[in-house]
Formats: sequence, structure tokens, C-alpha cells
Amino acid sequence: MADNDFPGWHGTTIIGVRKGGKVVIAGDGQVSLGQTVIKGTARKVRRISPGGYDVVAGFAGSTADAFTLLERLETKLEATPGQLQRASVELAKDWRTDKYLQKLEAMLIVSDGQELYVITGAGDVLEPEHDVTAIGSGGNYALAAGRALMTTDKDAEEIAREAMAIAADICVYTNGNLTVETISA
Repeated sequence: MADNDFPGWHGTTIIGVRKGGKVVIAGDGQVSLGQTVIKGTARKVRRISPGGYDVVAGFAGSTADAFTLLERLETKLEATPGQLQRASVELAKDWRTDKYLQKLEAMLIVSDGQELYVITGAGDVLEPEHDVTAIGSGGNYALAAGRALMTTDKDAEEIAREAMAIAADICVYTNGNLTVETISA
């Protein structure tokens, strides 16, 4: 089978919502290969505590690549405890310039309860303008729903859960089996 004939892995929607002194990162559990759901209960949101500081991270893309990036982020955070922005920028720099890391196909949403970032392989460390960000196959649907819900009285977790439910209703690569992590400032 030629490389361009391979159906490819799909599936993941991750959302980050910052509201009311809390950040919630939620992710679905679906992994698909072509038109087949391979797994519906994958855990793509994790809490790490390098140097004694909690950070929540969600990932979209290749699982092995994402775990490699999470390990690198953890190492950066151990070197700069409590400095998520600095560690994120250092990871993005390495990701963009290191020939091995350049091949990694994943994106991360990370938060320490105050800061909320999307880290990409293009060297980007992006902070959302409207306190909502999303990545993955259903990311645009979750982002649109989350931004619309920010004007309501709902808290961060309610917004994340409802936005993910909307994304799961629209995107065939997203399911309703959520992992939700909350972190406070």
C-alpha cells in the first residue's frame, strides 16, 4: 500500500476553557482509522506535576508523538518550575528546530490554571483571545460552540462539556466519551 493510500488516523477533539478563576481542558475518547472507530475510550487529557506544579495538558494527533511532546514539556517544566510560558516557548523552539521533533504530528493545549496555551510544531505558542481554544478533528466545532457559550452564566466545565457535546454531534471523528480535568489558579 503506497503511503498516500493509507487512510490515516483521525479523531480527537480537545477544548480548553478559562472562566471564573478555573481552566478546564476536556477531550473526547475516539480514535479512528479511515472510516473505522479503533477505540472509543482513549484518554487524551492528562495532569502532570513536574517540580510540584500542576499542569493539565490535552493532545490531538499521533498518540506516540503527543507522549513524546508531553515528556519534553515535563522536562522543560522541571528545568523552569512554575513557568509554563517559558517551558512552552522552549518546547516550541525545540520542536521547530530539532530534525527528529519536526516529524512529530500532534498539537497540545496546556494550562497551569492561569495561563492557557496551544503549542504547535510550527513554533507557535498561542494564547486564546476569548479564553476558549480547541484543537483536533472537531476543534473548530467545539471552539465555535465554546465561544458562543462564554456569554452565558455557565461555568468553565459546563461550557467545555456542552461544546464537546455539540462537536460530537457534528464531527464523525469525535465522540461523547470525555476526559475532563479542571485546574484552578
